[in-house]
Amino acid sequence: MTETAKNDSSDLAQIKVAARKAASAVRKAAKQAAGEHAAERVAEIFVSALRPELGTVVSGFLPIGSEIDVLPALEAARGAGCKICLPCVIAPAQPLEFRLWSPGDPLVTEAFGTKAPADSAPAVAPDILIVPMLAFDRAGYRLGYGGGFYDRSLEALRRTKTVTAVGIAFAGQEVDIVPRGVYDQPLDWIVTEAGAFRPAGEE
Repeated sequence: MTETAKNDSSDLAQIKVAARKAASAVRKAAKQAAGEHAAERVAEIFVSALRPELGTVVSGFLPIGSEIDVLPALEAARGAGCKICLPCVIAPAQPLEFRLWSPGDPLVTEAFGTKAPADSAPAVAPDILIVPMLAFDRAGYRLGYGGGFYDRSLEALRRTKTVTAVGIAFAGQEVDIVPRGVYDQPLDWIVTEAGAFRPAGEE
């Protein structure tokens, strides 16, 4: 890597740190503005917009902090005949592993404080990957938490199969432009309590 490239990378990292701090505060306000039934509205919109087929493997996440609750969306997908899985952190700087899960199945606490299915649960490759985010833009880019887990996972999955990446968030998390680098993976859909859309450039 050249010195210029290193400087550009460092500048982007600093910009993202500042953006995450601002977006975290915005998300808390967006959650309050969306109201208590936002997750249920998102579930209806998610199933209506994506129309997942019977047997589709859908990966979600367990919400932490002010993240929107995607469990109703997962339940709606399960009701449509989909299989549900959750992400598991295997190691830093590595893609996630995805394991089948149903509400009530045991969960273990990971090193990052998140909960995931035990390693006895079958590993699968999701067809639809719901990703968490701090902010999103109309071009389909998301501001994540800085670990790069979802970008690595999407890059790896997209090399081997067709996978649909869906960002689910509160409508108030939308920004004009998300700062992004060459390794940031774009989303195929964005779903909020206000509706769903395919980013610019998508068919």
